[in-house]
Amino acid sequence: MIGIHENNESAVLHLTLLGKIQETVSKSVQVFQKQMSQIALTLIFLAIAAILLLGNILRADIVALMLMLALGLSGILTPPEAFSGFSRSAVIIMMSAFVLAEGLRRSGMTERMGLFIIKLFGAGERRLILGVMTASAALSLFMNNIAAASLLFPALSGVARRMKISPSKLLMPLAFGSILGGMATLLTTTNIIVSGLLRDANLNGFTLTDFAPVGLPLTVTGILFMVLWGRKLLPAQSPAQRHEQSGETDDLLKTYQISERLVRAEVCKGGSLDGATLETSGLRETHHLNVIAVQRGKATLPIEAKTVLRGEDILLIMARPEDSLPASVAEMLAVLPSGAWEQDYLATPDMKLIEAAIAPRSHLASQTLSEIRFEQKFNAMVLAVWRRGRPIRTRLANLPLEFGDGLLLQGGEKSLSLLQTEPGLILLAESAPSTRMTLRGWLTVLIMAATLALAVAFSDRIAEIMLSGALAMVLIGAMSMDQAYRAMDWRSLFLVAGMLPLGVALNKTGASAMIADAIVASLDSSGRLILLAGFVLLTVALTQIVNGAAAVTVIAPIAIATSQKVGMEPRSVAMAVAVASSMAFMSPLGHAVNVMVMGAGGYTFKDYAKVGIPLTVLLVIILLLVLPILMPIG
Repeated sequence: MIGIHENNESAVLHLTLLGKIQETVSKSVQVFQKQMSQIALTLIFLAIAAILLLGNILRADIVALMLMLALGLSGILTPPEAFSGFSRSAVIIMMSAFVLAEGLRRSGMTERMGLFIIKLFGAGERRLILGVMTASAALSLFMNNIAAASLLFPALSGVARRMKISPSKLLMPLAFGSILGGMATLLTTTNIIVSGLLRDANLNGFTLTDFAPVGLPLTVTGILFMVLWGRKLLPAQSPAQRHEQSGETDDLLKTYQISERLVRAEVCKGGSLDGATLETSGLRETHHLNVIAVQRGKATLPIEAKTVLRGEDILLIMARPEDSLPASVAEMLAVLPSGAWEQDYLATPDMKLIEAAIAPRSHLASQTLSEIRFEQKFNAMVLAVWRRGRPIRTRLANLPLEFGDGLLLQGGEKSLSLLQTEPGLILLAESAPSTRMTLRGWLTVLIMAATLALAVAFSDRIAEIMLSGALAMVLIGAMSMDQAYRAMDWRSLFLVAGMLPLGVALNKTGASAMIADAIVASLDSSGRLILLAGFVLLTVALTQIVNGAAAVTVIAPIAIATSQKVGMEPRSVAMAVAVASSMAFMSPLGHAVNVMVMGAGGYTFKDYAKVGIPLTVLLVIILLLVLPILMPIG
């Protein structure tokens, strides 16, 4: 009986143990299934975001916010995790850097420093390119790349004209110099993001000066390339420069393909235009006819909204062939034979051609000329808009302006004075007015210097120190709080804050570890340098077509996880990815600063590829040679 009882107890124990094992296995299977479903969902969200970004279907910041919400609503991330991007030190550092850079710009010191460096290198195309790139790279060490280029943009155009050098030979070097300088400092958006992702992986982030040993050799290499060889690949002249140097208006008309759109017409006596002003004529708004000149007898009248038309006035009109003098204006205007009068008009001493570009974060972007009341406000006529390598010459009134658009304007001295007061425009034909250094300006410089020094000394408190410096700028009156808000690039801030939770999701679900395992398995024994090169090339390729911030947010967590699995130094691999994300030279879409100079320089996509491809290949080779020496990859 005792034996039977013991056997029963043993059977019960076995059954209980088996039940617990089955329960544990069942729970493990459920956990695994949940993890795999979360990994799959995360990768699906990532794929959708990639399609939206690569196809340019939605703006990058909107895609980032949608991705953040998808990760939160799906339960992959908790609400605090989903919205954690807005509280990250990376976003605080970016916000502070925008304000500090604006304060430094308002002090006048950056402009003085940039112009001093340009003058220091002297005249001549090669020496001026060296000076321009050195100045923009130096400024990019302390401020956003676009802000650094914007400071030198107007002055550089004036310097180019005085030295009879085409802006097309200088503006791309200006843009590339600011990007190269950004590689050598933490105060670049992508570098800040990668530093934050390292901290998310419980690793030490980068300090203010960590990028200098790797970035400076690349900066010097890039500058030397442009000075010695790259400048030869640049277009000889910009469209407006060809006009100015040739002195022939016919050249300008051919360059912008305006001649084929020009029609001469006479105002019919007693018609509805006789006695009407240009503003009330409806020629532009109703009939899409752009009047660019009015001749009365031997006199040329100013093109102003209040200019009154009279019978027998001769108008020079720019319109599409299909719009050219439709039947609805037959009783107003009579077409005249084509002639050379338009050339005489454009050569009139009291009228000049003015080049301008839409400034970064300009309030003019996304607005139309009619909404702005551009002609009435600035007393200037917009003849053409240069966008993405081609001119737009007609139906300009309702064309939404974009950042980086080049504007070909026609106006007099009054127009120039009015245009100089508009912060949303960068005038290219004139040097920017110099800013006199005041006591407040010197205090601003002192605050910037102290902020950077403290950030180097106390690298673990960089966010708090940078924010303190930005607040100090406001407290001393270098700018108002509203001006500080306007100085921030909110699009970039929301892009970064929205994309950062993706890194959390990739790590939390194990997606980054799974992708890292697949990478390690596929490479097998290919070597660590090959792995490093793979991540660099992938980052460079992605940066040409999407925002660099989006590229590193996806690639950096995977690169960090992979490096940990194969025994490489994660910080070295992260450094390589961060620097590679700044190699945005092969396409104007790679970086906003490329878009900014595209219109004024008359560049096309082909021009960026011609110069950018060999420059990028050279920098990738230098990076792969220098990085393992300065930061052992393990």
